[in-house]
Amino acid sequence: QVQLVESGGGLVQAGGSLRLSCAASGLTFSSYVMGWFRQAPGKEREFVGSISWSAGNTYYRDFVKGRFTISRDNANNTMYLQMNSLKPEDTAVYYCAAAVRTGSYDFWGQGTQVTVSS
Repeated sequence: QVQLVESGGGLVQAGGSLRLSCAASGLTFSSYVMGWFRQAPGKEREFVGSISWSAGNTYYRDFVKGRFTISRDNANNTMYLQMNSLKPEDTAVYYCAAAVRTGSYDFWGQGTQVTVSS
């Protein structure tokens, strides 16, 4: 079956960096658009950004633009989220997801906690 497993979360001070990974199995990874989402306590899950099948195109929400970078390694079925200049408001559980078509995510990971202290 399809599995998406996030890793790399943790506690970091404001201004610091983290790199999240999303390891995929059970699907043809290179055929899927991949996305990152996050959910902060008491808030709805929100879209962070996405990357196209070939990594030729990336898209970011304004609140992470210039600070976060999404990349993927299709040979190793892994997507990454490099997070720099972290802010306390970036504290959330971060999820990766896979979509056959942009905007309609079919598979989700279990999430990894990111906590940014002030």
